[in-house]
Amino acid sequence: MIPGSITPLLLNSAAAGGLQIERSLRFNSSDSAYLSRAVGTAGNRRTWTWSAWVKRSVLSTFQVLFGAGDSSSEPNIEFDFGAGGGDSLRIRMTIGVGNEVLQLKTTQVFRDVSAWYHIVVAFDTTQGTASDRIKLYVNGSQVTTFSTSTYPSQNLDTWINATTYQHVYGRLGAYNDYYFNGYLANTHLIDGQQLTPSSFTETDATTGQLIPKTYTGSYGTNGFNLLFADNSSNTASTLGKDTSGLSNNFTPNNFSVTAGAGNDSLVDSPTNYGTDTGVGGEVRGNYCVINPLSIPLDTPTLSNGNLDLTATGTNQAKLGTMVLPSSGKWYWEILCQSGGSGVWVLGIGNSDETNGNSGRMFYVSDARKYNGTFSGYGATYTVGDVIGVAVDMDAATLTFYKNGVSQGVAFSSITTTLAKGIVPYFQGEFSGRSMSFNAGQRAFAYTAPSGYKTLCTQNLPAPLVTKSNEVMDVVTYTGTGAALTPTSSLGFNPDWIWIKSRSAATDHALYDVVRGAQARLESNTIDAEVTTDGGVTAFNSAGFTLGTLAQVNTSAATYAAWCWDAGTSTVSNPDGSIISQVRANPTAGFSIVKYTGLLGGGSWGHGLGVEPKFIIFKRYTAAQNWWVFHKTTGSWRKFEGLNNTNADSADSMSASSTVVTLVTNTDFNSDPSSNYFAYCFTPVVGYSSFGSYTGNASADGPMVYLGFRPRFVIIKCSSTSNSYTNWDINDSARNTYNAADNTLCANLSDEENSANIGGQSLDFLANGFKIRQATSSSKNLSGQTYIYAAFAEAPFNYSRAR
Repeated sequence: MIPGSITPLLLNSAAAGGLQIERSLRFNSSDSAYLSRAVGTAGNRRTWTWSAWVKRSVLSTFQVLFGAGDSSSEPNIEFDFGAGGGDSLRIRMTIGVGNEVLQLKTTQVFRDVSAWYHIVVAFDTTQGTASDRIKLYVNGSQVTTFSTSTYPSQNLDTWINATTYQHVYGRLGAYNDYYFNGYLANTHLIDGQQLTPSSFTETDATTGQLIPKTYTGSYGTNGFNLLFADNSSNTASTLGKDTSGLSNNFTPNNFSVTAGAGNDSLVDSPTNYGTDTGVGGEVRGNYCVINPLSIPLDTPTLSNGNLDLTATGTNQAKLGTMVLPSSGKWYWEILCQSGGSGVWVLGIGNSDETNGNSGRMFYVSDARKYNGTFSGYGATYTVGDVIGVAVDMDAATLTFYKNGVSQGVAFSSITTTLAKGIVPYFQGEFSGRSMSFNAGQRAFAYTAPSGYKTLCTQNLPAPLVTKSNEVMDVVTYTGTGAALTPTSSLGFNPDWIWIKSRSAATDHALYDVVRGAQARLESNTIDAEVTTDGGVTAFNSAGFTLGTLAQVNTSAATYAAWCWDAGTSTVSNPDGSIISQVRANPTAGFSIVKYTGLLGGGSWGHGLGVEPKFIIFKRYTAAQNWWVFHKTTGSWRKFEGLNNTNADSADSMSASSTVVTLVTNTDFNSDPSSNYFAYCFTPVVGYSSFGSYTGNASADGPMVYLGFRPRFVIIKCSSTSNSYTNWDINDSARNTYNAADNTLCANLSDEENSANIGGQSLDFLANGFKIRQATSSSKNLSGQTYIYAAFAEAPFNYSRAR
């Protein structure tokens, strides 16, 4: 959600249909919180299904979601995160100390704390095929790749539905350890059936994303459905109530339903619905929490579902998981908890995670404010005080409240100062300073000012592009050497198709409808266009057709094709002084322009209605460099070559909401006898983003907020040049789970992850991406600036954690 990008007017982002989940239950390991049930009558120990919505908090520690066991750590069955380090998901069972009879441990990692996962574990040990005896599904897709895969023997009796073992949520059986940190919602056990996610979820017709639905089948003997909806008390018949009709209730242990920061019954939900009146604790949806993946300052301790922050040293700070929309009024509260020495520092920050105080506006507990310099502001505050933060994006003002009393407007012009996107900011100045954040997932201590809304996905602006795969998508295919239509299921007629072999060192191949089918360019060379090559021979209504060109269709070779929609019609000479043709899709912020050079410079219309921020140029009738222009740091800069590793430089090019104006340059505007083209992009809220970040040379790399879960990301170091500062391309089709490390480079002909490329690791998240590669000069050199262009798989409004 970048200021200046296209913003729709509609404010209700709730999707139609589906089950509305009212509440979730928060688990906190330091509270030793868990739910338990003793099974009175044995059920089917061989065939059963477990389903739950899960939102993670603390990462990289051993935590148990659900299981059954005795009073020691063995024997036991459990579903856990982080066993042996890392953040994989594991299913494991032992029948005695060290006697392991089954274990599945995922290769993929689950490090997204910004949104909800849906997880299904389905057992049927009577199956003849070993791999059919346990099935794991995440967000509706079956997981088939495991780092460890020991399947149970046929007809093995598990400890689930056994009378001798306690069934437990949130810790290892009856053993007092390995507590879960996070949220659970709408969790089921189905006794006697091995089911798929379709019994509990469906695809929303409007958004294309997975949503809950009501389970209508039988629960068997020991099945249950825990909704955590009744928080009138902390008992098995209320908070732990089974709503299946079987009364298989669970006893809550060490949870609180008392109003305030300790309340573990919250309206943070995987479903969006409700109307916000400003009291908090009413609107349902995915709520903003403190983001452990952000890295503005040092490493404080987060707890209580990432709503509490405690400083363990000097100047420790984090950001929230949600960037504020570019319009509207937004409110949250922070309760000042334990004191110690130093101060609390509360306010807003730039989403680019710039180190130090630059790009931050805050209110200090010693009655000062900061925006580049300190000055007096408001009253002092201390332990027990509640600080309200009110951000008016329309008026561009920031106001703080102490215990419901306004301290006056602290800052104005905030969207100019914090131009890269505004995020909640939390800092404890010295060890012992702690605070509790409330974005509205529980009732506010003081009602929000009139017209201000909570930080919840229900309140986010409805995206212009609801289904991203209807305007941009990635196709993976295997060549045949004969005429081939790789897909007939794209949600649009592709107008720009960019193809690269994954398995062989061959040149890229770029085609678009404005230049015409079979008109090929190569991003890694300066070569002129080849017009009859047997590559893309047709642009179809839901895909494309290939000829026999080996570059895009060698038998048994694997390929990626990145596809964009540029609208339905081409317009000639819409604006400007240069003769041009424009194919534009303003809703998706993308256009293709073909034009003739003009000595002395000139302008041409781009058809977007908003100033573009990212433009790729090429003189396609001659062998000359590609050029890439970007406006991600406030002024236009350019790369001399999509085909090389050069750093960027300043440029005098200009653009408006209607035209791009160019100076004379042989590469992109001079010779009247030559033809040129440009791919033009402007950011669209929830669908595309063009920005920059600064590397830190750490495996805990920068977190980049996009406002969506990415489908495609291209990254380039803009501040320096060496043989490894490539144009790295990652997508969620070639890596369907995290970490995403299958990389191709726009400037190289190399196959995927060659010695020149390497596995450049990053995580795709529900709200952006995080760099995970400490030694990657392509993505994370210390102190260097990187630009990126990213396109969505799903807007944050509806996206699931990955």
